[in-house]
Amino acid sequence: MTMMSKQAKPSGSMMPWEGWFSRYLKEKLGPERYENLRSKVLWKSDDEWGQEQHPRPDTEHRISDVDPTLTHRFRHPSPGSTPQVNIPSTGDKGMFREDPYNINYYPHDARRRGTDRALPNPQLEKERLELMDPNDPDVKEAKEKLEKAIEEGPGSSPGNKGMFATGKSDFDPTGLRATMSASHTETNKVLDSQFPSQIPLPNWYYRQEEILEWYKSRGLPIPLGGDDPTGRVPVKARIARW
Repeated sequence: MTMMSKQAKPSGSMMPWEGWFSRYLKEKLGPERYENLRSKVLWKSDDEWGQEQHPRPDTEHRISDVDPTLTHRFRHPSPGSTPQVNIPSTGDKGMFREDPYNINYYPHDARRRGTDRALPNPQLEKERLELMDPNDPDVKEAKEKLEKAIEEGPGSSPGNKGMFATGKSDFDPTGLRATMSASHTETNKVLDSQFPSQIPLPNWYYRQEEILEWYKSRGLPIPLGGDDPTGRVPVKARIARW
């Protein structure tokens, strides 16, 4: 399918001298003789692009082989005259999900909570330090650092406080919209609000006593992970190959 193009009628040319020789010949020879001469002198005289490698901005391109009136021009209508873009919103005002184009994972990835090496699970770290000698200077120092990290966040990745290379930005007070401005403190606040209230339990959780009794009665070692069938090795994988 070939779409023909044509030059749009300009309201006023900025280069009125352009094409003066062609207009002169057409005026002196007449339209019929001029087209005959043009078809012999020019290669592919009916080229839709006018012998130019790139179409001009005022060239109208046909976008339909059924309706010849459907055309398209470069930046027409211009972006300044088009209606304002409608950016959808999820309706969660003030939340990180307010912008549907925000695809950051860290504000709602609760599975990684407490796995950051800069600030591991605070409760677990507290319990570990409580088991150590409270009079040990290193233990005291570790407790002080842990309390400071809980209050202020770890020293690593503090966020740029909204100061980008282009200047100060305050479009997101939490700083979670951009990775460079995100901080541990604000991330943990969002994770606290998104953390699930009910943690799913494995399917063998309520059958622990039954599973233990089954292995003990047969003198078998108790496997790790309960009786989860997804962790079992298939029988065919345990058969020797020779």
